[in-house]
Amino acid sequence: MNLNVQSEIGQLEGVILHSPGAEVENMTPGTAQRALYSDILNLSIAKREYAQLKGVLEKYTTVYQVMDLLAAVLEDYRHRESLIGKICIEEGATDYFDDLMSMPSAELARCLIEGVPAKINSLTSYLNDEYYALYPLYNFYFTRDASVTIGNNALICRMANKVRMRESLIMEAIFKGSGSFNCNIINAHDFHPGNADIFMEGGDILIARDDILLIGNGTRTSTQGIDMLVSRLCRNKGEGKKHVIVQQLPHTPESFIHLDMVFTLLDRDRCMVFEPLILGNNQYQTVHMTIEDGKVTSIKSVADIPSELRKLGMDLQPVICGGSTDEWNQEREQWHSGANFFAIAPGKILSYARNIHTLDELNKNGFEIIPAWDIIEGKRDMNDYERCVVTIEGSELPRGGGGARCMTMPVSRKSVAW
Repeated sequence: MNLNVQSEIGQLEGVILHSPGAEVENMTPGTAQRALYSDILNLSIAKREYAQLKGVLEKYTTVYQVMDLLAAVLEDYRHRESLIGKICIEEGATDYFDDLMSMPSAELARCLIEGVPAKINSLTSYLNDEYYALYPLYNFYFTRDASVTIGNNALICRMANKVRMRESLIMEAIFKGSGSFNCNIINAHDFHPGNADIFMEGGDILIARDDILLIGNGTRTSTQGIDMLVSRLCRNKGEGKKHVIVQQLPHTPESFIHLDMVFTLLDRDRCMVFEPLILGNNQYQTVHMTIEDGKVTSIKSVADIPSELRKLGMDLQPVICGGSTDEWNQEREQWHSGANFFAIAPGKILSYARNIHTLDELNKNGFEIIPAWDIIEGKRDMNDYERCVVTIEGSELPRGGGGARCMTMPVSRKSVAW
C-alpha cells in the first residue's frame, strides 16, 4: 500500500492496529506509573472492548496488525539484526542479543511486545529488583503515537518517555522491512540525536488539510520537536503556502496529554472541542506559523484553532465535549477521552459509548448513534447515514489514557472534496 494521508477525515483505506495482549497484564500497581498509566487494566474486558473497534474497522477498510507486520520484518536476517541490535543497545540488554536472534520470528515478535524476563544467572541479577530485561510495551495498543502518516511520509516519532522508545523503533522497522508499505521515512531520531529536547508523539499531530497541520505543544511534544517537523515537512520550495497551527496544552491533568484529547475533526464542517481550553479565555496560546517556499514567513498568536481555520477556508462548527451546558460534565467526559474521535470517512466516526453528554450533543448535530455490535453483526451500515457515531464500550480501555483516535494509525485515506 502507498502511504497517503492528507486529512483527518478522508475515507479510510488502511489502518495499523495492535490488539492489547499479555503486555497489558504484565503490569502491577507498583509499575503502573512507570508504564504511564494511572490504573491497571482487566485484560479480558479490554480485549472485548477492543474487538468492537477492530470489528468495525474490518468492515470498512484494510486492517494491519503490528504483531503480524513485525513478524514479517523479523523473517529477514538483516532487518532482524538491525532492529534487535538497536533495541538491545538502547535498553542495555546486549547480553540478550544472541538469544533474541535465535528465536522463531513469531515468538520474537511476541517477546518484543510482551516483554523479556531477566535471566537470573548471577548475584547481581538475583538481587536486582527488575523482573524484565526488556519491559513490556504497555502502551502499544495506542498505535497513534509512535509514527504518523503525513502525505506519503512515515514520520517515526522520538517519544517523550524512554519506556515507549521501542515502539518507534518497531514502527520504523515495519515501514522499512515488512514489505507492506511504500513510503518515504522521516526518522526524528536521526536529527540532533544528542538533543533530548526534541520529542513529539502522534496524538499531538493532526492533518486538517494537505496544507494545514495542527500540532499540540505540551508534555509529549516540545517546541524543538515542532521546529524540527516544520523544517522537515515544509521545506520544499514551489509547494505554495503551508500552515502550522500550534496549540499549547497544560501539563496537568494527564488527560491533556495530547492535542487529540481536546480537539478532533469529525466532518468537513464539524469538529469536537473541549470548550474551556479550545474556545475559552485561558493562559494557553494558539500560534499560527506560515511557511512559504520552505521558509517560515510569519509567526503570530491567534484567538483559537476554529477561528483560524475559518480564515483559511475551513469553516468548522464546534461540537462541545460533554455538552454545552455543564462544565462538570465537560471535565468528566474529557477525562475519559470524550473529545477523542476517529473518522472512518467524513461524518462517520468512532467513539466510546460511556460519554453520554457528548453523544447527545452530537445527536443534536445530526449524528446517528449506532452501537458497534450492530455494525459488526450486519444489522446496520454506516453508509446508510449521512452522519453517524459508532460507539464501542469503554470501561477498561480508557484507563490507559486514550480513545479511538489514539488506538488507530491510518496509512491511507482518500482525498476529501472540500
